[in-house]
Amino acid sequence: MTPIQVDLVLPCLNEAGALPWVLSRLPEGYRAIVVDNGSTDGSAEIAAAAGALVVHEERRGFGAAAHAGLLAATAPIVAFCDADASMDPAELPRIVGPILAGDADLVLGRRRPTTRGSWPLHARLANSSLSWRLRRTTGVNIHDLGPMRAARRPALLSLDLQDRRSGYPLEMFLRASDAGWSIREVDTSYSPRVGRSKVTGTIRGTVTAIGDMSALLREARK
Repeated sequence: MTPIQVDLVLPCLNEAGALPWVLSRLPEGYRAIVVDNGSTDGSAEIAAAAGALVVHEERRGFGAAAHAGLLAATAPIVAFCDADASMDPAELPRIVGPILAGDADLVLGRRRPTTRGSWPLHARLANSSLSWRLRRTTGVNIHDLGPMRAARRPALLSLDLQDRRSGYPLEMFLRASDAGWSIREVDTSYSPRVGRSKVTGTIRGTVTAIGDMSALLREARK
């Protein structure tokens, strides 16, 4: 049996339609940790039947689910990915490779849409604006604060991340930058998600995410 080298954290809220495909795409040596955040569609049961480690996080919020998965992880490297089939777990070795080689401490997947409908315009514009602000604030040449990312588990825990909402990915990036981590981007494909988006797929979700992230950016400037 191949030892587990990477734990993949999949925050999950009603992703029954996407999970079978997502979990079937894990590379050898990767373990899925599906963090159920209050699903009512049987997502947790589907994940367990597919062999994933299922963690239940009662506190709603992307950050709450993502961090619960990090705390449950035991592999040397922890990766994160949405559970909606918009990103392909089979591409994770592109993200993990630079970490294994010692070339980066945090690797982010830069989303490259596979179809016109993959990335709604309002979400793309918000992401471009955020990336521009991050380049100015940190000096890191970032173009996408995407959901697919990876780093070594002990290092991630040392960041002591506190956000439990949609600002979690940004807090991870900012704290890693402040700590002097080497941060890289790697191209990853981005497809239309299965089911309805809870965050950037809706204008309301995008506005909420912008609010969470703007608060973190204001704090970072102090």
